[in-house]
Amino acid sequence: MDRLRITGGRPLVGEIPVSGAKNAALPILCASLLTSEPLVVDHVPRLRDVITTRRLLERMGAQIRTEDTELCQRIILTTPDHIEPTAPYELVRTMRASILVLGPLLARFGRARVALPGGCAIGQRPVDQHIKGLQAMGAEIVIEHGDIVASVPRRLGSAMGGTPRLRGAKIVTDMVTVTGTENLMMAACLAEGETILENAAREPEVVDLALCLRAMGAQIEGAGTDRLVIQGVERLHGATHRVMPDRIETGTFLCAVAATGGEVRLTGTAAQTLDATLEKLREAGCELECDADSIRIVMNRRPRAVDLRTAPYPGFATDMQAQFMALNTIADGAGLIVETIFENRFMHVQELKRLGADIAIDGSTAVVRGVASLSGANVMATDLRASAGLVIAALVAHGETTIDRVYHLDRGYEHMEQKLTALGAQIERLV
Repeated sequence: MDRLRITGGRPLVGEIPVSGAKNAALPILCASLLTSEPLVVDHVPRLRDVITTRRLLERMGAQIRTEDTELCQRIILTTPDHIEPTAPYELVRTMRASILVLGPLLARFGRARVALPGGCAIGQRPVDQHIKGLQAMGAEIVIEHGDIVASVPRRLGSAMGGTPRLRGAKIVTDMVTVTGTENLMMAACLAEGETILENAAREPEVVDLALCLRAMGAQIEGAGTDRLVIQGVERLHGATHRVMPDRIETGTFLCAVAATGGEVRLTGTAAQTLDATLEKLREAGCELECDADSIRIVMNRRPRAVDLRTAPYPGFATDMQAQFMALNTIADGAGLIVETIFENRFMHVQELKRLGADIAIDGSTAVVRGVASLSGANVMATDLRASAGLVIAALVAHGETTIDRVYHLDRGYEHMEQKLTALGAQIERLV
């Protein structure tokens, strides 16, 4: 099992490019199920979750080829009219985003069997909103032996190919759910009539998926707001789409510089998707310059502690909470962190304490009192973003830190150690 060995205490200096967004690429790859024509997806990051998604789609019968590019990769997907619409547990268990095949499979093929998904152990992430929305569109769904078994009854009418179609509906989700919004939006593209999604997620990744679907011929209005209106069409066609830059990767590297000090320019990014993160970095004392597709950060002082509360976009992203907690551990003062999205997303606290952090937990609230310095130790990653937080802490700790179970990191960051090495960090992968 791979590990990272990091010797901390070095400022980060230089320039690195930002990869495509994992959280945009995965639903866009699943959108290929909605058409028999090729979908060409550019700027796809080389990640474990992308590999898993590809294996899942190929297992069902999709034809996929990859073309390497200097940064990220191009993936061309073609899904024929006859596939096996089943997502088995052995592929789904490691990645919650696997649930995103459910809506497209029902919309185009009229049936699906998808194992209940797994992923990071950061708390309850139920799929009941997906099921509720699809049932409102006419799907019949049961849970059977750990699988979601869904079908569209013949009485709802058929598309030109004879497959029964979902019907448009007004759906109000009980909570804001990103994957739920994406699943229902994809399903609605081929449904009969109009679908209205209220309380929809507003994340930039949802907007990116909508842009791809519109390039494929979908009729979607309201992306980026909490109300989506989708007019169903009988078929979608092929298209070419470039995945948006990864705002979480961008924020992670910015936090690393804020903690270590230095001067770094991140290229190929989108500052407009990072308002909440950039505001907190400025509060911490960072100097930031944002251009159309780059961000320059300068940090030449000890960071100030910041308070934050996670919330759905445009609030502060839960995927950036662990990174800012690592920053607060060596900051001047005390920071209050409130996690409102996932109840188990403080699992990295005990590992940060092994490095010398002063953190107290009370339910969903963490009080982080900055210390003068951290010291290297052996730690273990518990989930994807916790891994990133531990890397940041290790970069500022005195001595050597070894991070175990970095397969979590590989799910969401493309070649992180190579990028950090290019900035002057002393980091190596132990196989």
